[in-house]
Amino acid sequence: MRIVIDHKKCTGLGMCEAEAPDLFEVQEDGSLLVLIEKPGQDKREELEAAVESCPTEALSIVED
Repeated sequence: MRIVIDHKKCTGLGMCEAEAPDLFEVQEDGSLLVLIEKPGQDKREELEAAVESCPTEALSIVED
């Protein structure tokens, strides 16, 4: 699986970072940085929580 961000939708609120701080980091300029683009299955629950918490629906999970 991999993380996909729609940067046009992302507003940098940081809800994903709050849910999954080892996967996401909001930069000082408000842009979102994915720390692990292809996390292991052990991070699935954390990643799903981050995706669900995004108020702008900018995050998605793509299965490889």
